[in-house]
Amino acid sequence: MTIRPFHLAFPVHDLAAARAFYGGVLGCAEGRSAAQWIDFDLFGHQIVVHLDPDARPGPTTTAVDGHAVPVPHFGVVLTMADWERFAARIAAAGIAFGIAPHVRFKGQAGEQATMFFRDPSGNALEFKAFADDAMLFARD
Repeated sequence: MTIRPFHLAFPVHDLAAARAFYGGVLGCAEGRSAAQWIDFDLFGHQIVVHLDPDARPGPTTTAVDGHAVPVPHFGVVLTMADWERFAARIAAAGIAFGIAPHVRFKGQAGEQATMFFRDPSGNALEFKAFADDAMLFARD
């Protein structure tokens, strides 16, 4: 199966802050844009921020391996080497981690490196990696 890029559109309260964060901090190339939205290339996937000055995320979390994981959230599964470089980039930019880079489910099916942080509008992002990509959907 060939994996095709996904498309995700979501609200942000400030387009300039979103442009600085997704383009500058995360290094996403900018695509098309208009007065109310901006396309970005997030590791080959199309994300689109849409201006909603009232956008605020909810406080919902789910317990996962001892952490309060924000819901909703989105991100990309990277290679381990890319994940390590990306985690260093986020830390160097001074972005506060909601859940710091670590390995969860150690020794279990689905063991993965993960990190969570938020964009300037409070949208939660998770980036993860597996030592073995076959573990992506592995079950005990």
